[in-house]
This record gives sequence, structure tokens and C-alpha cells, in this order.
Amino acid sequence: MKRTGELRRISRGLRFRLTAGYSLFFTIILLGVSALFWERLQTVQEREVHEVLDQQFAAMKGYLRIEPDPDTGTNVAIWYYDKDDPDETTIVLDFKKIYLIADQNGKPINAWSTGEPAVSTTYRGIGVDSPADIKARIQEAVQSKKPYTYWAVRSNEDGEMFQIRAGVVYSERHVAPYYAAIGLPLGPYGKILREFTWMYVGIIPGAIILGSLLGWFMAGRALTPVLAVAQTAQRISGSNLSLRLPSREAADELDYLILTFNSMIERLESSFQQIKQFSTDVSHELRTPITGIRGQLEVALFTAKTTEQYREAMFNALQDIDRLSQIVRALLLLSQAESGQLALQKSPLDLCDVVRDLVDEFQIPAEEAGVRLTSSLPPVCPVEVDRVQIERMITNLLSNAIKFTPKGGEVHTRLERKPGRIEFVVEDTGRGISTEHLPHIYDRFYRVTGSGTAPSPDQGLGLGLSFVAWIVKAHRGKIDVVSKPGQGTRFTIQLPTGGIGTEAVEPAGQAVR
Repeated sequence: MKRTGELRRISRGLRFRLTAGYSLFFTIILLGVSALFWERLQTVQEREVHEVLDQQFAAMKGYLRIEPDPDTGTNVAIWYYDKDDPDETTIVLDFKKIYLIADQNGKPINAWSTGEPAVSTTYRGIGVDSPADIKARIQEAVQSKKPYTYWAVRSNEDGEMFQIRAGVVYSERHVAPYYAAIGLPLGPYGKILREFTWMYVGIIPGAIILGSLLGWFMAGRALTPVLAVAQTAQRISGSNLSLRLPSREAADELDYLILTFNSMIERLESSFQQIKQFSTDVSHELRTPITGIRGQLEVALFTAKTTEQYREAMFNALQDIDRLSQIVRALLLLSQAESGQLALQKSPLDLCDVVRDLVDEFQIPAEEAGVRLTSSLPPVCPVEVDRVQIERMITNLLSNAIKFTPKGGEVHTRLERKPGRIEFVVEDTGRGISTEHLPHIYDRFYRVTGSGTAPSPDQGLGLGLSFVAWIVKAHRGKIDVVSKPGQGTRFTIQLPTGGIGTEAVEPAGQAVR
């Protein structure tokens, strides 16, 4: 039972099916080739037999004469050759082995030398043509006035095969046309065909077995990378998603499979990292407002005595709850964006109008912060983008620039059209960012630390630049940041005017992550 199950498992395997298919195809090819060669060999032999008989028939007409017998007046067959010449004697004797000479009525003509009918014993053994058939063939040749040739294959009682070549011959003595036929044994030619057949019968099974073994070996070798993919997939778990299959550098379908598998693992690893990062971010960022809410409520529960004290505690708790809600909404939105659930809704628009409107909206908070907000815009700037996401990107950049620019500073925005793309710049004269912090500014909840540089906790969630990075990447754009502490920061964003391009564009400076 166990052996039956093992055989069933092997027979259902891809290696077995590939080998079976290859063996079947190989068998069909071998049988087809052998049949083609057999048919070709038979045709060549048949042509050769016909050529030999045509030559013998032509030679026979040179030695044979049909003349009236001086004694009886009837037509007789006379062989004219030099009996002292062994070559001519041999040729005539070969003609007489298998031959028939008949008159126009289908009756065999007598031989002049023997007085017997001019038909050989061997020809009688394979069957003499009927008088009616001979008469009809002679009449057909006379009426058509064309050379008449008749071919037939006959056998004797022992099963020996003979090729017969017959024709209508006209005598030089102007007697009536007569019918002549000669034959050639096919035994030697049939022997070649039989030897060829038995040779292939012996070779084909061995070739099929050898081909099947070769197919089994090649199928196993071809499936080795597939098995490696399966074994690697079995070892993959959430804790070791860094496993990758090495490329075979063959640029074939298996390399494409390996590339696809590695790409899938990279996406899985990225998804797991996002989930892990999300969990870490949530546990880290939610701890502070939850702790604050708990503290406010505990203080109110144990120390508050008046209505005003309870109201103040509830007000502070509501502020923390509002901050908590903002964090949760921002995290969910960012997670949806990075996981591909937030699709872009692109439409044609004039980016100049969008930037101009947002600059106007930020004039009031800029004046309150004592910051001068200006812009340089071309007359028009047509693009195809997601308006909602582009507005979020510009809003985050303007908000950060105003927030981190001290009183008396300046924030300047600029739009510039270039071939195939637009360039959007937000530049401020604010605090700036030190070099060690630049690689991390797009990380979630990352805040620049240091005296005079970091915002207070209530100034933001640390998610604004994460949104900016995702929006630029989703539009197949690139972002570059240049900043010096105490001198300000400049963000330069380039977006293709036609929306998503055919290839991803990497940032020229700081990479978007």
C-alpha cells in the first residue's frame, strides 16, 4: 500500500509528466522519421528496379525479332546474338529467365529455336497474362499511337515477389505488333527493406528508453531551481524574511521565476516591516496621550473638590483625546497610502492656482508668526496629479517652514516649468537641520532633537514629511533637501507633468523612503 502511494505520488509529479511528455514526443519523432526513411528507401528501390527493367526491356528489343517461319508461315520469336560471345549469351539467357512474348490475340508466340511458346517457366509460375488483357493492351497502344508500358508486382506459390515490365513492340519486318514482358525478382530489394525494418525495431525501443532516462535527468535538473524556491518558501517566516534565492544568471524563465519570488519576498518583508513599524509607532505615540488622560482623570478623582477643578481636568483630558484621535487618523491614512490601498485620483489642473491659493491661506498664520511668505509663479503650470494629495504635500511643507522659521524670517515658494516636469521649491530662513538628522526626516514620528531646533510635542505629530515623501513617490517624482543649521532649509520637488511615468525616478539628493 505504501509502495502504491509512492508510485502514485511520483506519477503525479511534474518531473514524471515532463519526462512522459518528452518521451511521447521523442517516440513520435522516431516513428515518424523511421516511417519516412522506410518510405523513401522503398521509393528509391522501386525507381531502381524500374530503371533496370527499362534498360533490360530496351536491350531485349535489340536481340529479339518477330519473323514469319519459312516452313509454316506463322510468326516466331527469334533471338539474334553471337552464341560464341559469353557476354551476349549471358544477357539473352537473363532475358529468358522471366519473359513472355505474345501476339496481338494474346497467344504466346513460339520460339523459333525450340518450337515451344516463348514464355519462361518462372513467368508461368507467377501467372501468364490472359489473352483478353494482352489484346486490350495492344489495341490501346495502337489506338493511342504512344509507347505502352505496363507495370505489375506478382508472386509465385512460394511467396517470392517479382516486378513485371511489359510493353507493345513493333517488328522491323512490319508484322503485327506483339506483346513482350520481362520480370525481375524483388528478393534482394525486399531483404534490404526487411533488414532496415528490423534494425529500427531493435534501435527504437533502446533509443526511447535512453531518451526517457535523459529526459528524466534533464527534467530533474531543470526543476532544481523550482525545488529550491519551494524549500526556501518553507523556511520563510515572519522572523527571517531576508532570505533570497541567488540568480542563475541564465536570463531564462527560471531566472524570471527566481526574480519574481525574490520580489514577492521583498514586498512581504516590506509589508511586515510596515506592520511592525505601525505597531511600534502606535505603542510609542499613543502612550503619551493615554498616560496624560489617565493622569488627569486620576488627579480629578483623588484631588478635585470643586466643579471648576473637575471641568479643568475634563478639558485637559479632552485635549489629549483629540491629540490621540489625530494620531490614529494620521497613522491609518499613512498606512493605507504605503500599502497601496490609497489610490491616486489624478486629473489635469493648473498647479499655479493651487500654490497661489494655499500661499494666500497661510498668509494669516505667517503674519502671526512674524514670517514673510512670498511666491514666484509662472503664468500657468498644467500638470496631471491628485489634487488632494498635492495640496496635502504643499500644506505640510508650508506649515513646517513657517513653524520652524523664527520671527523676522522669510519663506519663499517657487514653481518652474521644465521639459517634461515641473519643479516646486519651498525655501525658508529658519533653524535648519543638521547633517546627521537629514537621512531620518522622512521617518514616522521623527523629530529633530537639540536645543533650539526641535519643536515641542504639541507642535506636530512627526508625520508631515512622511506624507510628503509618499506623495512624491506615488507621483513618480523625486525630492531633494538642502539644509544648514541656522541658515534655513530648501525642499526641491520635481514631478512629471503627465502624472505617473513609465519608470520610477530616484531622488537626486536625499532619497525618498
